[in-house]
Amino acid sequence: MDAQTPEKPETLSVGLTGGIGSGKSEVLKRLKAHGATVVDADLAARAVVEPGTDGYEEVVKEFGPEVVGPDGALDRARLGALVFADPDRRAALNAIVHPRVAALMAEWADAAPPGGVVVYDVPLLVEGGAHRGYAAVIVVDADEEVRFARLLANRGMSRADAAARMAAQATREDRLAAADYVIVNNGSLEDLDRETDRVWSELLKKRDSRIR
Repeated sequence: MDAQTPEKPETLSVGLTGGIGSGKSEVLKRLKAHGATVVDADLAARAVVEPGTDGYEEVVKEFGPEVVGPDGALDRARLGALVFADPDRRAALNAIVHPRVAALMAEWADAAPPGGVVVYDVPLLVEGGAHRGYAAVIVVDADEEVRFARLLANRGMSRADAAARMAAQATREDRLAAADYVIVNNGSLEDLDRETDRVWSELLKKRDSRIR
Protein backbone atom coordinates (compact mmCIF):
# COMPACT_ATOMS: atom_id res chain seq x y z
CA MET A 1 0.00 0.00 0.00
CA ASP A 2 1.27 3.47 -0.89
CA ALA A 3 2.58 5.38 2.14
CA GLN A 4 0.38 8.32 1.19
CA THR A 5 -2.79 6.20 1.20
CA PRO A 6 -4.34 5.75 4.65
CA GLU A 7 -5.37 2.20 5.43
CA LYS A 8 -9.11 1.67 5.69
CA PRO A 9 -9.94 0.79 9.30
CA GLU A 10 -11.27 -2.72 9.61
CA THR A 11 -14.75 -3.36 10.86
CA LEU A 12 -15.17 -5.24 14.10
CA SER A 13 -17.08 -8.48 13.44
CA VAL A 14 -19.24 -9.54 16.36
CA GLY A 15 -21.36 -12.66 16.69
CA LEU A 16 -24.48 -12.44 18.82
CA THR A 17 -26.43 -15.31 20.29
CA GLY A 18 -28.84 -16.11 23.09
CA GLY A 19 -31.29 -18.83 23.99
CA ILE A 20 -34.88 -18.55 22.87
CA GLY A 21 -36.71 -16.08 25.09
CA SER A 22 -33.53 -14.34 26.20
CA GLY A 23 -34.41 -11.08 24.45
CA LYS A 24 -31.84 -11.16 21.67
CA SER A 25 -34.05 -9.12 19.32
CA GLU A 26 -34.33 -6.31 21.87
CA VAL A 27 -30.54 -6.21 22.19
CA LEU A 28 -30.13 -6.07 18.42
CA LYS A 29 -32.49 -3.07 18.27
CA ARG A 30 -30.34 -1.25 20.80
CA LEU A 31 -27.05 -2.11 19.11
CA LYS A 32 -28.45 -0.90 15.79
CA ALA A 33 -29.53 2.35 17.46
CA HIS A 34 -25.97 2.77 18.70
CA GLY A 35 -24.72 2.55 15.12
CA ALA A 36 -23.95 -1.14 14.63
CA THR A 37 -24.56 -2.70 11.24
CA VAL A 38 -26.78 -5.71 11.94
CA VAL A 39 -26.53 -8.70 9.62
CA ASP A 40 -29.48 -11.03 10.23
CA ALA A 41 -29.05 -14.53 8.80
CA ASP A 42 -32.76 -15.36 9.13
CA LEU A 43 -33.71 -12.18 7.27
CA ALA A 44 -31.20 -12.98 4.53
CA ALA A 45 -32.55 -16.52 4.23
CA ARG A 46 -36.02 -15.13 3.63
CA ALA A 47 -34.87 -12.41 1.24
CA VAL A 48 -33.03 -14.73 -1.15
CA VAL A 49 -36.17 -16.80 -1.84
CA GLU A 50 -38.73 -14.03 -2.10
CA PRO A 51 -40.97 -14.20 -5.18
CA GLY A 52 -39.17 -12.76 -8.18
CA THR A 53 -35.70 -13.78 -7.06
CA ASP A 54 -33.63 -16.41 -8.82
CA GLY A 55 -33.46 -18.29 -5.51
CA TYR A 56 -37.24 -18.56 -5.48
CA GLU A 57 -37.28 -19.83 -9.05
CA GLU A 58 -34.62 -22.44 -8.26
CA VAL A 59 -36.54 -23.70 -5.21
CA VAL A 60 -39.79 -24.03 -7.17
CA LYS A 61 -37.96 -25.76 -10.02
CA GLU A 62 -36.38 -28.23 -7.59
CA PHE A 63 -39.36 -28.94 -5.33
CA GLY A 64 -42.34 -28.25 -7.55
CA PRO A 65 -45.33 -25.86 -7.43
CA GLU A 66 -46.72 -27.60 -4.34
CA VAL A 67 -44.26 -25.61 -2.19
CA VAL A 68 -45.88 -22.34 -3.32
CA GLY A 69 -48.57 -20.95 -1.03
CA PRO A 70 -51.81 -19.19 -2.06
CA ASP A 71 -50.09 -15.80 -1.81
CA GLY A 72 -47.37 -16.82 -4.26
CA ALA A 73 -44.65 -16.99 -1.62
CA LEU A 74 -43.00 -20.21 -0.57
CA ASP A 75 -45.02 -22.31 1.85
CA ARG A 76 -42.28 -22.70 4.45
CA ALA A 77 -44.16 -25.27 6.49
CA ARG A 78 -44.63 -27.55 3.49
CA LEU A 79 -41.08 -27.03 2.28
CA GLY A 80 -39.76 -27.70 5.76
CA ALA A 81 -41.72 -30.94 6.01
CA LEU A 82 -40.19 -32.10 2.73
CA VAL A 83 -36.58 -31.31 3.51
CA PHE A 84 -36.41 -32.35 7.15
CA ALA A 85 -37.77 -35.78 6.29
CA ASP A 86 -35.12 -36.38 3.63
CA PRO A 87 -31.41 -35.50 4.00
CA ASP A 88 -30.92 -35.46 0.22
CA ARG A 89 -33.74 -32.98 -0.26
CA ARG A 90 -32.39 -30.87 2.58
CA ALA A 91 -28.97 -30.85 0.93
CA ALA A 92 -30.59 -29.76 -2.34
CA LEU A 93 -32.31 -26.84 -0.61
CA ASN A 94 -29.13 -25.86 1.21
CA ALA A 95 -27.22 -25.87 -2.08
CA ILE A 96 -29.67 -23.29 -3.42
CA VAL A 97 -30.07 -21.13 -0.35
CA HIS A 98 -26.76 -21.12 1.52
CA PRO A 99 -24.52 -19.54 -1.15
CA ARG A 100 -27.08 -16.82 -1.74
CA VAL A 101 -27.44 -16.16 1.98
CA ALA A 102 -23.67 -15.93 2.39
CA ALA A 103 -23.41 -13.50 -0.54
CA LEU A 104 -26.22 -11.28 0.76
CA MET A 105 -24.81 -11.23 4.29
CA ALA A 106 -21.41 -10.28 2.89
CA GLU A 107 -23.05 -7.49 0.88
CA TRP A 108 -24.76 -6.12 4.00
CA ALA A 109 -21.53 -6.35 5.99
CA ASP A 110 -19.57 -4.57 3.24
CA ALA A 111 -21.99 -1.65 3.52
CA ALA A 112 -20.77 -0.97 7.06
CA PRO A 113 -18.77 2.25 7.45
CA PRO A 114 -14.99 1.98 7.80
CA GLY A 115 -14.11 1.08 11.35
CA GLY A 116 -17.72 0.21 12.12
CA VAL A 117 -19.10 -2.59 14.23
CA VAL A 118 -20.89 -5.39 12.38
CA VAL A 119 -23.11 -7.61 14.52
CA TYR A 120 -24.06 -10.96 13.01
CA ASP A 121 -27.28 -12.51 14.27
CA VAL A 122 -26.74 -16.13 13.30
CA PRO A 123 -28.90 -19.04 14.51
CA LEU A 124 -26.96 -21.88 16.13
CA LEU A 125 -23.87 -19.72 16.47
CA VAL A 126 -22.43 -21.85 19.27
CA GLU A 127 -23.95 -25.15 18.17
CA GLY A 128 -22.13 -25.03 14.83
CA GLY A 129 -18.86 -23.69 16.20
CA ALA A 130 -19.21 -20.55 14.08
CA HIS A 131 -18.52 -18.31 17.08
CA ARG A 132 -14.80 -18.95 16.63
CA GLY A 133 -14.79 -16.85 13.47
CA TYR A 134 -15.68 -13.54 15.15
CA ALA A 135 -13.53 -10.95 16.86
CA ALA A 136 -16.00 -11.01 19.76
CA VAL A 137 -19.10 -12.92 20.81
CA ILE A 138 -22.00 -11.45 22.76
CA VAL A 139 -24.34 -13.75 24.63
CA VAL A 140 -27.72 -12.45 25.77
CA ASP A 141 -28.49 -14.37 28.94
CA ALA A 142 -31.61 -14.76 31.07
CA ASP A 143 -32.65 -17.17 33.77
CA GLU A 144 -34.63 -20.19 32.59
CA GLU A 145 -37.83 -19.23 34.39
CA VAL A 146 -37.66 -15.72 32.94
CA ARG A 147 -37.36 -17.20 29.47
CA PHE A 148 -40.26 -19.56 30.08
CA ALA A 149 -42.44 -16.67 31.23
CA ARG A 150 -41.64 -14.64 28.11
CA LEU A 151 -42.30 -17.52 25.73
CA LEU A 152 -45.63 -18.32 27.36
CA ALA A 153 -46.75 -14.69 27.54
CA ASN A 154 -45.33 -13.24 24.31
CA ARG A 155 -45.37 -16.17 21.90
CA GLY A 156 -48.31 -18.15 23.21
CA MET A 157 -46.27 -21.33 23.63
CA SER A 158 -47.13 -24.07 26.03
CA ARG A 159 -44.51 -24.86 28.62
CA ALA A 160 -43.84 -28.19 26.88
CA ASP A 161 -43.27 -26.45 23.53
CA ALA A 162 -40.97 -23.90 25.13
CA ALA A 163 -39.00 -26.62 26.88
CA ALA A 164 -38.60 -28.52 23.61
CA ARG A 165 -37.29 -25.40 21.86
CA MET A 166 -34.82 -24.76 24.67
CA ALA A 167 -33.63 -28.37 24.65
CA ALA A 168 -32.89 -28.16 20.91
CA GLN A 169 -30.41 -25.32 21.44
CA ALA A 170 -26.97 -25.19 23.02
CA THR A 171 -26.97 -25.29 26.78
CA ARG A 172 -26.75 -22.08 28.74
CA GLU A 173 -23.34 -23.21 30.01
CA ASP A 174 -22.01 -23.74 26.48
CA ARG A 175 -23.21 -20.32 25.37
CA LEU A 176 -21.65 -18.58 28.36
CA ALA A 177 -18.38 -20.45 27.79
CA ALA A 178 -18.23 -19.00 24.27
CA ALA A 179 -18.99 -15.44 25.38
CA ASP A 180 -16.61 -12.50 25.36
CA TYR A 181 -19.40 -10.26 26.64
CA VAL A 182 -22.61 -11.20 28.45
CA ILE A 183 -25.72 -9.03 28.45
CA VAL A 184 -27.94 -10.07 31.35
CA ASN A 185 -31.63 -9.60 30.56
CA ASN A 186 -33.61 -10.66 33.60
CA GLY A 187 -35.13 -7.29 34.40
CA SER A 188 -36.75 -4.25 32.83
CA LEU A 189 -36.06 -2.64 29.46
CA GLU A 190 -34.26 0.12 31.35
CA ASP A 191 -31.97 -2.50 32.84
CA LEU A 192 -31.39 -3.87 29.35
CA ASP A 193 -30.52 -0.39 28.10
CA ARG A 194 -27.79 -0.13 30.71
CA GLU A 195 -26.44 -3.61 29.99
CA THR A 196 -26.36 -2.97 26.25
CA ASP A 197 -24.74 0.44 26.71
CA ARG A 198 -22.03 -1.18 28.83
CA VAL A 199 -21.21 -3.82 26.23
CA TRP A 200 -21.35 -1.28 23.38
CA SER A 201 -18.71 0.80 25.17
CA GLU A 202 -16.54 -2.31 25.47
CA LEU A 203 -16.95 -3.07 21.78
CA LEU A 204 -15.86 0.45 20.86
CA LYS A 205 -12.78 0.08 23.03
CA LYS A 206 -11.96 -3.19 21.31
CA ARG A 207 -12.51 -1.65 17.89
CA ASP A 208 -10.34 1.36 18.70
CA SER A 209 -7.52 -0.82 20.02
CA ARG A 210 -7.48 -2.62 16.67
CA ILE A 211 -7.43 0.61 14.65
CA ARG A 212 -4.48 2.14 16.47
